[in-house]
Amino acid sequence: MSSAPPVATAPTGPRVLNRELGSLAFNERVFALAEDAHVPLLERLRYVCIVSSNLDEFFEIRVAGLRQELLHDPAARTPDDMAVSDVLEQISVRASTLVARQYSVFNSVLIPALEREGIAMIQRDAWTESQRAWARTYFETDVLPVLTPIGLDPAHPFPRVLNKSLNFAIELEGADAFGRSSGFAIVQAPRVLPRVIRMPAQVARVPNNFVTLGSILRQFIYLLFPGMTLKGCYEFRVTRNSDLFVDDEEVKNLRTALEGELFERHFGDAVRLEVTSGCSASMEQFLMQQFDLTARDVYRVDGPVNLVRLNQIPDLIDRPDLKFPPFKPGLPRRIERLWQGNVDPFSVIAKGDVLLHHPYQSFQPVLDFLRAASIDPDVAAIKQTIYRTGSESALMETLIQAARNGKEVTVVVELKARFDEETNINWAARLEEVGAHVVYGVVGYKTHAKMLMVVRREQGKLRRYAHLSTGNYHIRTARMYTDFGLFTANPEMCADVNEMFKQLTGLGLASDLHHIWQAPFTLHARVLAAIEAEACIARAGRPAQIIARMNALLDLDIIEALYRASQAGVQIDLIVRGVCALRPQVAGLSDNIRVRSVLGRFLEHSRVFYFHADGREDMYLSSADWMYRNFFRRIETCFPVLERKQKERVMREGLKMYLKDSDAVWTMNAAGEYDRPGHTMGARSPQSELLRLLAP
Repeated sequence: MSSAPPVATAPTGPRVLNRELGSLAFNERVFALAEDAHVPLLERLRYVCIVSSNLDEFFEIRVAGLRQELLHDPAARTPDDMAVSDVLEQISVRASTLVARQYSVFNSVLIPALEREGIAMIQRDAWTESQRAWARTYFETDVLPVLTPIGLDPAHPFPRVLNKSLNFAIELEGADAFGRSSGFAIVQAPRVLPRVIRMPAQVARVPNNFVTLGSILRQFIYLLFPGMTLKGCYEFRVTRNSDLFVDDEEVKNLRTALEGELFERHFGDAVRLEVTSGCSASMEQFLMQQFDLTARDVYRVDGPVNLVRLNQIPDLIDRPDLKFPPFKPGLPRRIERLWQGNVDPFSVIAKGDVLLHHPYQSFQPVLDFLRAASIDPDVAAIKQTIYRTGSESALMETLIQAARNGKEVTVVVELKARFDEETNINWAARLEEVGAHVVYGVVGYKTHAKMLMVVRREQGKLRRYAHLSTGNYHIRTARMYTDFGLFTANPEMCADVNEMFKQLTGLGLASDLHHIWQAPFTLHARVLAAIEAEACIARAGRPAQIIARMNALLDLDIIEALYRASQAGVQIDLIVRGVCALRPQVAGLSDNIRVRSVLGRFLEHSRVFYFHADGREDMYLSSADWMYRNFFRRIETCFPVLERKQKERVMREGLKMYLKDSDAVWTMNAAGEYDRPGHTMGARSPQSELLRLLAP
């Protein structure tokens, strides 16, 4: 007989944790991989760059949003009951500490270690005479012709500075040919110029010798101001609010409206200023005034102001020993035996669902399925959603070819996929040129569901085949992100997919679906009901368990439901890669909840939800995280794994491996702090185990 559930007591502190500070905690975990000596050297450099890229988006979206909120309501508070002004202060302190750690590891650890391996990023004060001569020639021939120095005076006001662009603030002394002596100038580095340049072999000291564009500009920028004395030259970079705004009620044509907004994104309100550590106090103050920022928004860095650009260096170097070992994605046995032979993919799927676990298993079957549909004379229609797919995509080219082949092709392109808007607009235009039906989803909602459906004539009847996924139809990220994809010919599941496409392209009320939980209609209520059902089972003294894996957990209703389930005695394991607002292990509130985060070689992206359900063991895969936006502002799918063998695979590969203690697992305490028991990313991790299992 089970013991009675614990009596709830009032927890100390807020019931939820702060989202923005949780995001910084995630980036601190990512940065720990850059510090980890067990990670290959060039991959450690990548992690440094990834943190910089993540911080860029954090400031462009999250910090920008907080600043806007504070502007409209100075007394605004976040869901954890912190004053927004206090959150911004804490962000400044914590982000500054993280950035300082980044540059310390970059300068003191990674650069010396790379030099020992024959990879040098030589600073200008260490150039040899031959390197200096080469650099000057490069500046005069490849850089100088495209530069436009702007001396600041009443006729030349401070220029508009592009978001995240490389710029130089110049302090000068003396008068120019017109007698002007303002003392300040700005030089903007055009985006057409490469930020990292490989030195030619004849002047390189080591096999791989790189120099940054910033170093070359700082060394020779005085040539732009003949006859004047250069007192100071400082790199700076400004980050701006990059959230696009389109009035859903006023917009007549979403594509046209977005095309107009994309350019303005480069010039949104400034939210962060990065300057080199040697920048003078007077110049820093001057720049702060120009961008309407305070000292809290300034980040002094000991090196290049944009570490993101160094991410290309590992790709330029042929040193497999300094990177993660290459692997060849595997295939499920049934596909390996049949799909690669003369049997078409439809015959294989018709015999039973096919589960793919990326990146350990290949994305190629998805392309093969679509290509087969594009040329099969029996295929009548192809329908697909596109959220992110990349500027170059064999999948999109196949859809275009299918339309040329006379197939009825319908593509739901999400034009408001953040930072992929321009790419998606271009694909939409190309699809329309060949006669495909292109729709942009539903105004006011992002189409985040990942669905592909093929309608085929078989024995005089139409039969549907579907592919549903937790991740995007993006070939490159399919080798970098962990995701599940499911092929099915299950009539009820395919009918659900068809119904969702009808909603996206047509008009009418939503119909009840057989299996799929759909946002914004049923997903939130179904998840709450599943959690409450487990709580009822636990109260009745029977075993109850929830395991959920996702990228973020922020929805307050779901968090409260999980608290209630914990108090009822449900054992809850949450695997949350990024931000988790739930507080685990709080006495009387969340005693039975454990939260862990797994980081590694691949970006954890799968969403997997398991409910014991009195022994029925319901397993769901989803495109949605447990966030308010996913439940109510997006069109999402949460679909069951119905076949026993596939359900067992998801449990084993997607959940149980992640619940073992390993080098890649971080555990979270009630204060939102994370600890990694293994301390290093060694061989014991879910990802390394899955590589051995699925991609031998």
